[in-house]
Amino acid sequence: MARYRGPACRLCRREGIRLYLKGERCYTPKCEIEKRAYPPGQHAQSRRKLSDYGLQLREKQRMRRYYGLTEAPFRQYFEAAGQRPGVTGENLLQILERRLDNVIHRLGFGASRRQARQSVDHGHFLVNGRPCNLPARLLEPGDVVAVKESSRAVPAIVQALSQAGGRRLPPWLELDAAAMQGRVVSWPRRDEIDTPVQEQLVVEYYSR
Repeated sequence: MARYRGPACRLCRREGIRLYLKGERCYTPKCEIEKRAYPPGQHAQSRRKLSDYGLQLREKQRMRRYYGLTEAPFRQYFEAAGQRPGVTGENLLQILERRLDNVIHRLGFGASRRQARQSVDHGHFLVNGRPCNLPARLLEPGDVVAVKESSRAVPAIVQALSQAGGRRLPPWLELDAAAMQGRVVSWPRRDEIDTPVQEQLVVEYYSR
């Protein structure tokens, strides 16, 4: 699968929001958004006003990069969201939030979604007591995510958990920091998801 391997902060500046791609650094004044709050590129500060299509495209790219996905799986999630009852945009956000790598990041076991995804790939987590190395696994209410006993001293996980104390835990998740495990309490509602996007613009983009 194709991956972006360039500077992570460039993506944040391009989308105009913190994508939290570099962990704890994104919560400090060292974040590039604080230093250079304009898009990258030679003529970034003199660009014209975006058209309706441009706004929809940027919002789609913003959501996709926020969750660290390439276009193909993101489009598949959108199609799955459209097949479920309810509002398509909210369904899409709910699906993305339920990904295992995102839940691990929300619980504080990963400083960023990228780090959380790598930790899952390396087999550091259990889901309902069984090893799981699928970052894209969608969790259900009642599912329990725990750090493997042999992985509880992994520096990246320990450091991420120690730095996550000041962040707000979403109401649809429960965390037992001492046991290094968390549980999905309920389906995430839109008012419980703090992703800074306008999901309706994404729906409009794919509905052209």
